[in-house]
Amino acid sequence: MINIVPVKLKANIGVVADLAKIIWTEHYTPIIGLEQVNYMLDKFQSENAIQEQLEKGIAYYLLQFKDEFVGYFSYSINEDALFLSKLYVLKSARGNGVAKVGLSFMQSQAKELNLAKIRLTVNKYNSDSIAAYEKMGFLNVDSIVQDIGGGYVMDDYVLERKLD
Repeated sequence: MINIVPVKLKANIGVVADLAKIIWTEHYTPIIGLEQVNYMLDKFQSENAIQEQLEKGIAYYLLQFKDEFVGYFSYSINEDALFLSKLYVLKSARGNGVAKVGLSFMQSQAKELNLAKIRLTVNKYNSDSIAAYEKMGFLNVDSIVQDIGGGYVMDDYVLERKLD
């Protein structure tokens, strides 16, 4: 059974930050290097950064599988789209449909809000994630480079999935 838990409590913010550190360090270090991973974790996924995002109306949810928190996702509303900012699952829990449950939840949210699509950005060299999103019906619609400070950029594809 996979549960979705809204992140509201301070303790849950800490769980998200801890999961981010594990997942990002493992997944992104080979792609962008440990220095940039640590910079991005501090800037975007520290407890303070997550708290600030929640205060701005960005939604965060934990994914629970077999009574353990194994991942999280985050989204915001951006024009006519639900912007899927983050969807991460521990390597040990992948292949159990956890990410699909999170995506299905976001699809329902988008439909309730009368949004036409789900949009996300993904690192151009993150081939496993790109393949997974394409398998879930996302199409590559653009390519962007965003300066995130500290001498770093995010070199991403923009993927979209239209909703029925």
